[in-house]
Amino acid sequence: MTPIREILAAATPIEGGFSAQIPSDWLQGRTAYGGLSSALALHAAQGIEPDLPPLRSAQISFIGPLSGTVSVTATKLRRGRTAAFIQADIVSEAGLGFRATFVFMAEQPSRIELKGGLARTLPPPASDAKLYTGPNAFFTGNFNFLDLKQEAPGEAEWLRWARLRDCAGIDPMVEVLALADALPPAAFKLFGKDVVPLSSLTWIVNLLTPTPTTTEGWWLLSAESHHAVNGGSSQSMMLWNADGVPVAQGMQSVAIFG
Repeated sequence: MTPIREILAAATPIEGGFSAQIPSDWLQGRTAYGGLSSALALHAAQGIEPDLPPLRSAQISFIGPLSGTVSVTATKLRRGRTAAFIQADIVSEAGLGFRATFVFMAEQPSRIELKGGLARTLPPPASDAKLYTGPNAFFTGNFNFLDLKQEAPGEAEWLRWARLRDCAGIDPMVEVLALADALPPAAFKLFGKDVVPLSSLTWIVNLLTPTPTTTEGWWLLSAESHHAVNGGSSQSMMLWNADGVPVAQGMQSVAIFG
């Protein structure tokens, strides 16, 4: 297990960002886990412009494989009175593998207030709960999980408590992005015991709070696909904190190779 803070602490500054090593225990197949890539890109974006407001939205493309030594750079696209748009790229020996546009925006006064939340209380795992941790040679070894199978009976639906095994020393927004992609693609559930390759293509994430917090590192993740045909799946995603407060909402396009 390699904590994210160690990856960042070992990074070497370069113009516009930093160079870092993707540890083997953060790989999924031949590329870095998408949540880690997104977390590294956000860290670079946060450092490119002073006094940024909170992250409001991220538009992410997983372009190609990332492994080994990578360069993570950020560029200011525009900063207005209320919002800043920052582009972040990650490049490896194989070329450009990741591009994101991060939108940072301060809270604004509004007459409208519509707050979502869980329909029913789902308490985080108890201290003696039997948790799942993936193998150390795979990115899931950096997480603890607890599946809620009865609460997610859909044929292409996941609901799972998740936390980083070590989240100390990183920005809360970086932690959220690192976690928010930790579920398998929802369409994976349709295959049963037959395993086929799946790959995320794009990911749109909207942050619903400027200051994400939770209890004991636990976040509740959901992913659900309502349409998976012709080698492609579109899925909706949510992340809540331990109190059931919505923190992030997303949508992902997933390629299915089989």
